[in-house]
Amino acid sequence: MEKLQQEIEHFVKIRDWKQYHTPKNLAMALSVETAELVEIFQWLTPEESLALPGEKLVHLEEEIGDIMIYLTTLAAVFNLDPLTAAHKKIQKNAIKYPAPVKP
Repeated sequence: MEKLQQEIEHFVKIRDWKQYHTPKNLAMALSVETAELVEIFQWLTPEESLALPGEKLVHLEEEIGDIMIYLTTLAAVFNLDPLTAAHKKIQKNAIKYPAPVKP
């Protein structure tokens, strides 16, 4: 995670993009990239969505990359670690949505 954060920070710095990376702009960009991810699956059957052909799989990987970059950048603005946030949320969800007890 740390390596990714450093790589993103360097990429942004040498392009002088930090001025545009306000929380509002990053959240909006994240939303747009998420919509692009959703578009890949639009109109597919559940079976088709599980078996993406090569070019769609490449597109999926690119959109996941974009989402990860914007999410990581947004988290960095607030000195948050996305992995830590995810682990905390899983723990919270485990309490909120306990696994069913098997007889």
